[in-house]
Amino acid sequence: MTKTAWVFPGQGSQAIGMGVDLLDIPEAKAQFERADQILGWSVAEICQSADDKVSHTLYTQPCLYVVESILADLLKSKGHRPDFVAGHSLGEYTALYIANVFSFEDGLRLIKRRAELMDSASDGMMAALLGFDRTQLETAIDQTPDVVLANDNNSGQVVISGTPVAVESILNQVKSKRAVRLNVSGAFHSPLMAEAAAQFKLVLDAVEFNTAQMPVLSNVDPLPSTDAAILKDRLNRQMTGAVRWREISLQLPLEGVDRVVEVGPGKVLTGIIKRTCPDLVLENVSSVAEFPQ
Repeated sequence: MTKTAWVFPGQGSQAIGMGVDLLDIPEAKAQFERADQILGWSVAEICQSADDKVSHTLYTQPCLYVVESILADLLKSKGHRPDFVAGHSLGEYTALYIANVFSFEDGLRLIKRRAELMDSASDGMMAALLGFDRTQLETAIDQTPDVVLANDNNSGQVVISGTPVAVESILNQVKSKRAVRLNVSGAFHSPLMAEAAAQFKLVLDAVEFNTAQMPVLSNVDPLPSTDAAILKDRLNRQMTGAVRWREISLQLPLEGVDRVVEVGPGKVLTGIIKRTCPDLVLENVSSVAEFPQ
């Protein structure tokens, strides 16, 4: 029997116009309206803004969460259901919502505060490396203070995070086919986010987590769990912890998963997973037109 995992992308997958086709569906429109009341601004207007407001962290995270949640809810309403869920960075919040760990509204309030804190983080820098010697990279990180491996996406694609001096030092030491300095406000998924994480914990602690209806593979721990306390603890550690996506990808086949559906804009995660697990069936649902029959 085929086992399916739904995965939800994070920041970087947003695109102008995402989710616009959902506005013609009554239940989706109602969900947009609920989101607008919580946020105090229109998700649909931001997603359609020609000046790319949707790529501003403050807006990106709530918009992605809302669009992904609506797409997944519509899939569920048509009788589709995942056996496992996972999300990349902020996508983990959508995964937890779809597993009924918390309500759509509670998830959006968490994302709203998360986006505010991450947008206001001014210290730090992140850079993506593609095509590199992993041993050389890991050795350089071990020997360089104030920099960590923030996103381990697959064997040939990672993101490092830390102080500007430390990140630049790694880029100078490690040869790669391509190095990209990311346009972000801080050193996300690193110890430099400790202050923001401490503030966020106050909000997170107030939200009740329920037992997940299907196992969730978390960024900081790729082993699947349905335990509410474990899932909350993992989410609490996410802002300062690494996104261990390569390990999540490797875990899926071990759990018997043979089909992965990326729910949300773009095809970033299926592209990343393909390199690690080429035998998995990979599908995308980024719009109504892509809904399986």
